[in-house]
Amino acid sequence: MSVPKASSIQFLLSDMDGTLLRPDHSISPRTLDAVRALREAGVAFSLATGRPPRAMQQQIEALGVDLPTAGFNGGSIVRPDGRFLVRHHVPVQAAVTALLLFEALPQIETWVFADNEWLLRHLDGALMPHERQALGYAPKVVDSFEEYLPRIDKIVAASGDHRLLAKLEARLHASTAGQAQASRSQPRFLDVTALEADKGQALSTLAEYLGVPLQRTAALGDGGNDSAMFRRAGLSIAMGQAPDQVKGEADVITGSNQEDGAAEAIERYILMR
Repeated sequence: MSVPKASSIQFLLSDMDGTLLRPDHSISPRTLDAVRALREAGVAFSLATGRPPRAMQQQIEALGVDLPTAGFNGGSIVRPDGRFLVRHHVPVQAAVTALLLFEALPQIETWVFADNEWLLRHLDGALMPHERQALGYAPKVVDSFEEYLPRIDKIVAASGDHRLLAKLEARLHASTAGQAQASRSQPRFLDVTALEADKGQALSTLAEYLGVPLQRTAALGDGGNDSAMFRRAGLSIAMGQAPDQVKGEADVITGSNQEDGAAEAIERYILMR
């Protein structure tokens, strides 16, 4: 492909986990410097992630992001003052379908995000401690998810059985078609969100908010939930450790998140150092 000239990119929308963040969830000094240089060059920068907005604040402050950011894969776009620019909940019927499917399988940890809380039925999941560290806050144990059904932002099936998650993803595509969507934000996570919760739509919404044409936007990510913004951005950049399918949908590939791939992408393809 012909990579757009540095001066043509006016807005970069980046994923967080596996992209800007290293495996230990830290941000490297080089990445912080690259984002600072990007903003000093007049290029707008924001975040789109599967995380809840509550779990983005530390990174927003560290990166100096002063624009609306997209959580829940674009289901919630939040202004810097906390007001919602966009908010979409999972339809009740789709939520019930996903919960019945996940809770019937002992290999699956079922997590629900609603009312600014991370909700669990029990605390004995193997992946829960790692996610608690990543999100920066503790889950709330509930007897039932029923009362939260009208207000669910995201449902997650978490498991080390990646093949099982792939099968569940395909099954949900069929059973919730036209109601909600299921996507793999990471190999061990299957996210169920509103049909409108789409990073591609988030990119379009934020570009319109900024007055930037889509052909002058760039998207950076590593997961299946990033493909939607790859298809809309003027320049799409996949991380080096991304699955082959995700790499195949990107215009260019950078280094992994262990190799400062996000900083490399900003320097090479946007700042053109």
